[in-house]
Amino acid sequence: MPTDAQLLGYLDELLPIAELTQIESQLRGSPELRERLARLSAQRDSGVHAVGDIWRRERLTCLTRAQLGSYLLGAMTDEEIEYAEFHLRDVGCRYCQANLADLRSQQSDTTGQVTKRRAKFFQTSVGRVGRK
Repeated sequence: MPTDAQLLGYLDELLPIAELTQIESQLRGSPELRERLARLSAQRDSGVHAVGDIWRRERLTCLTRAQLGSYLLGAMTDEEIEYAEFHLRDVGCRYCQANLADLRSQQSDTTGQVTKRRAKFFQTSVGRVGRK
């Protein structure tokens, strides 16, 4: 039977995939567990908060997209890189991993798209920009 902390982690999708799947399976088969989860969710949403809950829910340790972009470009200090790698690899933050994967896909897709977009901007601005 999952603990309250595990159920709240399930709600916030903070658990490893295997654990999320296991809890999902247990929820499907147990009306009592679903009721307990609903009570925990209502309690959390009613303003009963612990510092750790707020920390996790607000993702206070997560990297911003700008920081993840700097990480991809290698434009961070050694300490920042160390933290980013710890957060991504050791903590296994799926939120930041998803953002990083998205930035990587944008980075690889942009080569042809940037050239096309620049050409389009140039074509639409021809004759509209005055000379100095």
